[in-house]
Amino acid sequence: MSDAIGKRAAPAPKQGFHTRLRNRIDTIDLVPDLGANIGSRKWWRGLATLTLLVTTAATTSPGMTALPSLGEPAMRTADWNEARAQAIAPLALGGDTGRRMAASDRVRPLASTPERPRIELVASIGQGDSFARVLERSGVGSGDAVRIAELVAGAVPLADIPAGTRIDLVLGRRPSRTVARPVDALAFRAAFDLQLELERSGGELRLNRMPIAVDRTPLRIRGKVGSSLYLAARAAGAPAAAVASYLKAVSTQIPVGTIAADDEFDIIVEHKRAETGEVETGSLLYAGLVRDGRPKLRMLSWAQGSKTQFFEASGVGEQRGGLAAPVAGRASSNFGMRRHPILGYRRMHAGMDYTAGHGQPIFAVTDGRVAFAGRNGGYGNFVRLGHDGGLGSGYGHMSRIAVYPGQSVRRGQVIGYVGSTGLSTGPHLHYELYRNGQAVNPASVRYVQRAQLSGTELVAFRAKLNTVTRVEPGAALAPMRSRRMASSAPVTEASRLP
Repeated sequence: MSDAIGKRAAPAPKQGFHTRLRNRIDTIDLVPDLGANIGSRKWWRGLATLTLLVTTAATTSPGMTALPSLGEPAMRTADWNEARAQAIAPLALGGDTGRRMAASDRVRPLASTPERPRIELVASIGQGDSFARVLERSGVGSGDAVRIAELVAGAVPLADIPAGTRIDLVLGRRPSRTVARPVDALAFRAAFDLQLELERSGGELRLNRMPIAVDRTPLRIRGKVGSSLYLAARAAGAPAAAVASYLKAVSTQIPVGTIAADDEFDIIVEHKRAETGEVETGSLLYAGLVRDGRPKLRMLSWAQGSKTQFFEASGVGEQRGGLAAPVAGRASSNFGMRRHPILGYRRMHAGMDYTAGHGQPIFAVTDGRVAFAGRNGGYGNFVRLGHDGGLGSGYGHMSRIAVYPGQSVRRGQVIGYVGSTGLSTGPHLHYELYRNGQAVNPASVRYVQRAQLSGTELVAFRAKLNTVTRVEPGAALAPMRSRRMASSAPVTEASRLP
């Protein structure tokens, strides 16, 4: 133990110069963070290192010089001819070469360009437009326009020419650029059965009337009522206006809700067919209902004095002084207290609900003025009418409103269409009736008076009814005469009824 204590520790081996230098370099931070310890010796050393590196890079940079490019090889003649043949370009830009040809010294600008010898164009009459103004707007001189309007007015009243009528014009060559082109020819459809043509002959305009043969045999449409009379009639080809008139006429005699699915509707409307192919459908002439193969209702449009209305075969017409049905449908909910189908509690039902299909027309129950038309809370789209004698009527849940506030409406006029807007569980009409502003039961109103034909007027009415109902449903029309015959002889109508 004494020997161990008495011994000294052996000295560490002496390091060489290179070893000490490498260790010294390893302890030096050559890339210190210049964002920390700003201003210290370590920071300044790092800044000096950065400056030295940037300076060295800038002075030893070789620089940027453009490299020489090789030019495109010259195209051989054979290659050029092949490329030229395959090129596509407009003729104005050099045809198949794709190069525009420059004008040579031989090209001289024209002193004036020649005018077209004639111009053919189509003009259209606008709403509220005058005939002469349409012509002037199309380039016709005022003198020709006034003269043409006078000639046309001698054949047909200008006010009767409907808006949208197309006029075919041919303008001729003018003697100088300071005057308007003269009218060489003009043609248009002045009426369903008349074509007018003007042509210039010997410097004067002459009007030629071209009558068009028209067959006026009424059109008869019959079919099963099915689930919806309105939809069935429309599907059978009846115009919407005729179906609305049919429902209105039938409702004056029987409740529309009593019409069964197996019943047949019988509709006859005015119908015109021109020899040129145009077809025009007019107003409703006859409204009938067939039940179990026998006529249940036969109604004909008849003019009595200044008023035209539908009369039943017995001579009984529409009611006077009463209210018309607001819609073609049956009553599904009456006036009084009831449990609201949506809100779930009992409250006053201030009107009557009528079951009807979506889009069916809604009628004004009598003459009046629109007091309100628009959105009205739980009523949805709502119309309120004011009538004489302190009466008023309201129509709710419409899909679309067809009137505007302040408008005057007639009895039976369409004011909207059935819908399900507002607090509603399905398409129907909510109808209310007011007396001095207070809601009353619409069912309390009765039809009190009806028109009645008698004597010779009744005999004439029944004769016309028998004549109209001889038209067969879907019967073929008589052959039309040729245009040449129509233009040279008076117009005759095939199977025309009185």
